[in-house]
Amino acid sequence: MIRRYGEPVKAGQRYTRRPGVYAILLDGDHLLATHQAAPVPEFQLPGGGIDKGEQPIPALHREVYEETGWKIAVTRRLGAFRRFAFMPEYAIWAEKLCTVYLAQPVMRLGPPSEPGHTAVWLPVEEALTRLGNAGDRAMLARFLR
Repeated sequence: MIRRYGEPVKAGQRYTRRPGVYAILLDGDHLLATHQAAPVPEFQLPGGGIDKGEQPIPALHREVYEETGWKIAVTRRLGAFRRFAFMPEYAIWAEKLCTVYLAQPVMRLGPPSEPGHTAVWLPVEEALTRLGNAGDRAMLARFLR
């Protein structure tokens, strides 16, 4: 059973399954996060949706690069969680299946290429409270235990 975080499922609402991949990127006692300015400003684990025909690990490399500008080395899969949410950028209600990996930041290649994203190094203890969704916070806390 995959744990669910966030909004409760709305009865009668149709959801589109949206698999995604996300990374916990640590350097010492700091976490590389992305700050997304819109639709609601929040800190997030870098990552996002897996495109049709794309494999999870290449999708993770692409998404982290787009949102942070960093090249990464994936270490291992940590786990997964589900979120049910409205995605205004796609105008859909989604069942987000979020798989989280541990990865190492290898090299900053440049600024984020995805509009509205900024790479931010947060102290890990601060990240535990500032990450915008409960699933991200729970995965980080579980990893740190």
